[in-house]
Amino acid sequence: MRVSEHPLSRLPWFLRPFFWLQRRRWGQVLVPALTWARLPRAYLSLLAFQSAFERRDSPLAPALRSLLQVRIAQLVQCSFCIDLNAALLAERSRSMDKAQALDRWRDDALFSERERIALAYAEAMTTGAVDDSLAARVRGEFGETAMVELTGLIAFQNMSARFNAALDLPSQGFCRLPSPPR
Repeated sequence: MRVSEHPLSRLPWFLRPFFWLQRRRWGQVLVPALTWARLPRAYLSLLAFQSAFERRDSPLAPALRSLLQVRIAQLVQCSFCIDLNAALLAERSRSMDKAQALDRWRDDALFSERERIALAYAEAMTTGAVDDSLAARVRGEFGETAMVELTGLIAFQNMSARFNAALDLPSQGFCRLPSPPR
């Protein structure tokens, strides 16, 4: 880690329930959340933004969201994001198969055409190379509103993964999944 761990005892009172919920869900406090909590307003905004993508009525299936988050984390080389999101993907898809095959998504029969289009878009956004043809395929598959949500989710995961990777925030043992070569 490139910053020292923020002590839980120094959290503002209004953030403590969020960390209680993390312990209940994950069995431990999430290091990136504790790091963000140094900036309470930013952390609250981050939580609100994340919850907008994790809502029940999202046009993006939970497993698809996790699939994209793992792939982006692999590309950005965020070990924490790979760890947590691969665990979520396994939980949501009831299998580790897609998480383990993610580096060969273009050719593996495990992935649907919808997933391939979303993964292509996520990779293009992450590398900064979205072209009109790909955007048209995404719009055709998802529709404009879901495309906007997909774009927001991908941008959010890029921000989160880049934050964690820059600060070298560690994985926390949720899912043992190797990072594939880029």
